[in-house]
Order: sequence, then C-alpha cells, then structure tokens
Amino acid sequence: MRGAAADRAGGPDAGGLALGGLFVLLWASAFTAARVVVAEWPPLWALAIRFLAVLPLLLPIVLLRRRRGGPRLPAPGDRARLALMGLFGTAGYLAAAWLASARVPSGLVALLCATAPLFVAAGEALVLRRRLAGAAWTGLGLGWAGVAVLGLGRGGDFDGAETWGIVLALAGALSQAIGILAFAPARGRLDPWSANLGQALVSAGALLLGALALEGAPPATAATATAVAMAWSVLGVGVVAYALYFVMLRRLPPSTAAALQLLAPPVAAVLGWALLGEVLGWADLAGGAITLAGLALLLRAAGRG
Repeated sequence: MRGAAADRAGGPDAGGLALGGLFVLLWASAFTAARVVVAEWPPLWALAIRFLAVLPLLLPIVLLRRRRGGPRLPAPGDRARLALMGLFGTAGYLAAAWLASARVPSGLVALLCATAPLFVAAGEALVLRRRLAGAAWTGLGLGWAGVAVLGLGRGGDFDGAETWGIVLALAGALSQAIGILAFAPARGRLDPWSANLGQALVSAGALLLGALALEGAPPATAATATAVAMAWSVLGVGVVAYALYFVMLRRLPPSTAAALQLLAPPVAAVLGWALLGEVLGWADLAGGAITLAGLALLLRAAGRG
C-alpha cells in the first residue's frame, strides 16, 4: 500500500498530503463552530453532547466494515494507546480549547493550539528517540514564527485576553501532543474508523464526567446558530475530520501530521472573513505565508528523512 510504503521510507505520500489538506479545512472550521456554541452552551456539556451524538453515527460504519471482513478489535496494547489518544489527544485537547474559546477570541485559540507540533517534535526526540533533521526543527520554528506574526498582528486579542484562556489553549496543545505520541506506535495497525469510534467513546465518557462535575445541569435549549454549529461540529468535524485525522496518523510521520495543523490559523482567518465578515490584515497574510513556508520546509525534511 502506498501509505505504508511511504511511511517505511520515512516520508509522506501525495495521497496522505491531499487528505491532510482536507483535514486542515475541516479542522479550522471547528474553531468557528466552537466560538458560536460556547456563546450559549457550557463548553464541557457541548463537547459531551457532541461526542454522544457522534457515537451512533460511527458504530454502524464500524460494524458494517467488520461484517464485510474488515479489521478486528485492536490488541490490548493498542486499546490502551487508543484510550490515551481519546483522553489526552481528543478530550483533553478539546476541553481546554473550548474552555479557552469562552474566554478569548477563537483566532487566538487557533494560534495557541497550533503550537502542538513543537511539543510533538520535542517528544519524538526525547521520548521516542527519533532523530529529527535540522531542517525539520527549522521548519517547525519557522511555522511557530508565522503563528506568532499572526498573533502579534492581532494585538487587541492579546491585550484583551484573559490569562486563563491563554493557559488553557496552550494546555490543549500539550494534551494533544501527548495523545499523538502515545498513539504513534499503534498508528499503522488500527483502522481509522475503529480508532475514531474508540477515541470518541473515551472522550464522551471523560467529558460527560467533567460536565457533570463542573457545569451542573445540561443545556435545555439551543438557538438556531448554536444548533447549526453543533450539527457541523458533529458531522463535519466529529465524524469526517477525525476519520481523516487517524488516516493521517497512519500515513504521515507524527510531527508532520501535527505540523499540518499549523495551517489551521490562517485557514480559520479565511473562514472568518468569508463566513463572519472578519477582515484579513497584512499581518494575517504575512503570518500565513510564513507558516506555509515552515510547513513546506518540514515536509521536505520529512520526505528526505
């Protein structure tokens, strides 16, 4: 298979990168949807409801694939890694990001969450003992510099942001990196749909417990905008984007898969301009260009690795 062959060679394949591009578009839209939802609903309850709604959509797909001779249940070790991915890479990451979205602008949340590749690269070098080329580190640094340019251009966001919102967004990036690193050894062995179902099940349980403990009763009503944003969050992000996410983890190196998310802030800015009437400034365009350059350098280094 092309993805497996590319992974053994150490570099990403064209199909994996194309799927990664679609994933970035869906992932960027999640920040806009989150901002709309948390304006009315408590963040943890919104996420718990989202994952509970995703489960009955994913379960028939997984069962049908198994009935047709698809993949069996993961081995015990892979189940543990998938559980860690669901707990840290999904539930922990999204809980922190959505809690941050209730405190600071969604663009700032996207920028801070995009620092996950730096945590992943450090973890690969220190924990997984994977050697990263100097160009890969340079690409990651350049990508983060582009994120910084985007953020500095939105000086009002930083001046008005609450400290806890910034801390939560960075904690979300770190949590996602932990999940990616924990899942990395199993990424080539698990079916994307089964992995998506597994992490959604773990996330639903963790978020439901968190919502009950911290936010009291669930929301009883929803405005039209909230309902539409939740529907998109369930279908576009919760089902399609996460399936693509696990495909990427199988076909691309962990730092490359995480680095693709560096594209989320500039894409989120474009979506904000197109859908919400937000204005793109020169700093937004410059930051996006620098981020793209860093990503290209990282992917080139991974391809040569």
